[in-house]
Amino acid sequence: MSPKNTFLLYLIALVLFFLIDMIWLGVVAKGFYRKHLGGILSSRVNWPAAILFYLLFIFGLVVFVIRPAAIQNSPLDALAMGALLGLICYATYDLTNLATLKDWPIVVTVVDLFWGSVLGGSVSLASVLAGRWLIKI
Repeated sequence: MSPKNTFLLYLIALVLFFLIDMIWLGVVAKGFYRKHLGGILSSRVNWPAAILFYLLFIFGLVVFVIRPAAIQNSPLDALAMGALLGLICYATYDLTNLATLKDWPIVVTVVDLFWGSVLGGSVSLASVLAGRWLIKI
């Protein structure tokens, strides 16, 4: 796969990830984090940190999941491996918080591990399918 097509897959994944995660954060789980983490949540998002997370996580999805699945023409591999990588990445954050922060709610960890799996898997699957359609990979 050419570097250009890999970059296009990255852009596709970036858009899909952002849209799906904003629906989660802005609609589905809007009050969930405020309810369970209200006392420790910042009143403002640290956008540089959030953007860096998005860029790095999506880079990992493209390198380790989306590009290989696209080359092998295996959307189901994208779904499974994307879910696994999402689980691992979100577990790194949440389990570290659970281990080190006073009163970190276990329900947040459980929901985030589920969400990381769903997000990683769905973005990877949709990116491979969109890549087939948009850039004919």
